[in-house]
Amino acid sequence: MPAFHKILIANRGEIACRIILAAQALGYRTVAVFSEADARARHVQLADEAVCIGPPQVARSYLNGAALLDAARRSGADALHPGYGLLSENAAFAQACLDAGLTFIGPSPEAIALMGSKRLSKIAMLAAGVPCIAGYQGAEQDDASLAREAERLGYPLMIKASAGGGGRGLRRVDRAEELAPQLRAARSEALSAFGCDELILEQALIEPHHVEIQLFGDQHGQLIHLGERDCSIQRRHQKVIEEAPCPVLTVEQRQAMAEAALKAARAVNYVGAGTVEFLLDADGRFYFLEMNTRLQVEHPVSEMVTGLDLVAWQINVAAGLPLPLRQEQVVFNGHAIEVRLYAEDPTRDFLPQTGQVLGWEPAPALTAGVRIDHGLVEGQTIGPFYDPLLGKLIAHGATREEARRKLLRAVEDCVLLGVASNQRLLANLLAHPGFIEGRFSTAFIDEHFSDHPSLKAYVPSTIELALATALFYQQTADQHPPGLSGWRNTASVPRPYRLALEETRFDLLLTDGPGQALVIQRADERIELQVLARDAHWVRAQIDGVVRRYAYRLDGDQLWLFTGPGSLHLRDCTLAPVQASQSAACGTLTAPMDGAIVQVLVSEGSQVCQGQALLVLEAMKMEHPLKAGRAGVVRQVRVARGDQVKNRQILLEVE
Repeated sequence: MPAFHKILIANRGEIACRIILAAQALGYRTVAVFSEADARARHVQLADEAVCIGPPQVARSYLNGAALLDAARRSGADALHPGYGLLSENAAFAQACLDAGLTFIGPSPEAIALMGSKRLSKIAMLAAGVPCIAGYQGAEQDDASLAREAERLGYPLMIKASAGGGGRGLRRVDRAEELAPQLRAARSEALSAFGCDELILEQALIEPHHVEIQLFGDQHGQLIHLGERDCSIQRRHQKVIEEAPCPVLTVEQRQAMAEAALKAARAVNYVGAGTVEFLLDADGRFYFLEMNTRLQVEHPVSEMVTGLDLVAWQINVAAGLPLPLRQEQVVFNGHAIEVRLYAEDPTRDFLPQTGQVLGWEPAPALTAGVRIDHGLVEGQTIGPFYDPLLGKLIAHGATREEARRKLLRAVEDCVLLGVASNQRLLANLLAHPGFIEGRFSTAFIDEHFSDHPSLKAYVPSTIELALATALFYQQTADQHPPGLSGWRNTASVPRPYRLALEETRFDLLLTDGPGQALVIQRADERIELQVLARDAHWVRAQIDGVVRRYAYRLDGDQLWLFTGPGSLHLRDCTLAPVQASQSAACGTLTAPMDGAIVQVLVSEGSQVCQGQALLVLEAMKMEHPLKAGRAGVVRQVRVARGDQVKNRQILLEVE
């Protein structure tokens, strides 16, 4: 009898889509689960069946193990794939699946429990002879014990949530006086994200490479590796770019690291897909960081250099099949690079962003070796409840440079409108000389982009503003009765326009040019523009003699214009009354995004200083302290702990 025939995917977004397509290609039936917020999501549309498992809050839906098991029972699923994140590394949930008669497509609950604890896994790795960073992984968790161990280790050091991952519950401490508040912050975030506030301490390695080994084991005792990935370019300790192979490893280092990873996996009799992560220091020494007992976000780069389908391997191993290859049969070909597309604003310290996806057109499949994994559909809402990862763009080439060049084009050509993203930053990272030459570490963004335009408010070009002005003008012309000639409704009369990008205003003057052209003036710059073709999504325009296509969405006085890469959200405020703008140091604290208030740190009448934390907002699985823009007295607190708030909602006022 077959081991199973119908797989429930206990996840959402791009990884749920990836698993559904792989399972269907193998002939299995698939069941998607969704929260009320995800009813229109792509993974729901792809699956054969779908079951609603609760309200938008992740704790009441995707982290609700009982609801997931009930969905499996109701749909008749006899296997469950957890994807990554959420409950994928929850040993109790894996055991509950087995107890319910489901095949859990992952490792044993015992392996998950051990390797899912940074504290216990480090103890086990030290016993197995795997090199580890000096630190404290003891059971004593009070502040006094941790402070004593911190003094023994010295600064800088890292505080890490034992059950953590994805940068949550992770803090760097450079001085002793920072330890206590950082311990509190790490515990709070770890408890919220993982339900466990246990911590470990480790010496901080300065500017290391983050390198990981992809492993696979079957139920017949075979364990192999599928090479390494370099995941060094990160923000907030979360990966942004991953590639295979690592551009700085020597042959000897690669072999030694793979052997250490296999030693780590053998220590727990590992079955399924897993990844052992290491930090590689400047002297070429590497140290165990953690083991992820699941599929990784960045698994596509390993797939592209090996030609293997790791999700299919997971399913087949769970069905009891042996691995199809021995170690000596694994062949590595070329180079692959992946970037993660996040709903976040790099210009505001990478704050997660929410909004409606008004336009989504992945880069056309013009280039061989380019792959886009995503879970997006136009019209869906990106809310505050889940991780901000929208999708991944991956490219493969015979050389690293070929892969980089292909990926840069794909990033530049992916149209995303309606939600702010890190797309412009990704393109600039891929084009940076340091990245091109392979000179980078985990400090790359901090070192090379701290003063980069990618991390500052975008200043639109005159060409972009001219095109926006023409589109607003065309919208007005469309509203006039038929019979008027082309663009003209008030021929030869100059028309002033005032456009806004957030709080910044731009003044332009539009006049008729020769033929059907328009002339748009901004200060001393003059742009001649002619719209050649236009529909509701794309405009083809000739600007100063060059013809280009631009994606856009226009709704009244709101324009979303794709500028390749990245997009602009401009408003036509030509007829709007002039308003005084607030300074950055105003006394009104507003929400930078949708989210939930998890801490109120002050009360009405409190004296506060500039930069003092006033509230803590949780959004997209991360905690964000909101600080005072000026010194003064708290006059009004408009929110309480547990309140759900909207972007730009007034939370508190300081006088």
